[in-house]
Amino acid sequence: MPETVAPNAYPPLQLTAGWCTPSRHCPSPNHDARPSDVLIDLLVIHAISLPAGHYGGPHITDLFLNELECSAHPSFESLRGLRVSAHFLVRRDGEIIQFVATDRRAWHAGVSIFEGRPACNDFSIGIELEGSDEDIFTAAQYHQLVRLTRLLQGTYPALTPARIAGHSALAPGRKTDPGPHFDWARLHAGLSADNPLGMHKLRGAE
Repeated sequence: MPETVAPNAYPPLQLTAGWCTPSRHCPSPNHDARPSDVLIDLLVIHAISLPAGHYGGPHITDLFLNELECSAHPSFESLRGLRVSAHFLVRRDGEIIQFVATDRRAWHAGVSIFEGRPACNDFSIGIELEGSDEDIFTAAQYHQLVRLTRLLQGTYPALTPARIAGHSALAPGRKTDPGPHFDWARLHAGLSADNPLGMHKLRGAE
């Protein structure tokens, strides 16, 4: 049996003016306006760890805030000058950190195409999971990912299960995340379950 999390282990989530609470807000400078009248209809699941396979440190947040000390690890040298972000990061313990408001364009997908449509940052929301191709993700991460996805679907109904994709599907040959250990069936089972998992969209907030 996979490890599970009690349904009420975390307080209800709310989305107000593009920001999720409760979550830790770390506004990134790496964002800009989406094209006018764009429909947000793609949710992209990523995985990241810095250094690769190491968890719990400050480096992911530092990267998205343009504060990464590239001399801290040899692998960071290739990240020098990189300007990237994501809307959300879900850490191994289930903590949600938000870097960019959902109505803004975060710089997470890079050169990308989905179902023939390029420039996926224009119409997508990016969620990073702290992880790697070599490790399974935690029960807390799946639990929070389901809750966060359902919350976003309440504001952006075009984010149907068919419109949830891994970064690797948008950039095959260039990206492999969220990797072979990501359990898509577990995510979709959580999204189809009746349990609301403590989510709430504030009326009139968006």
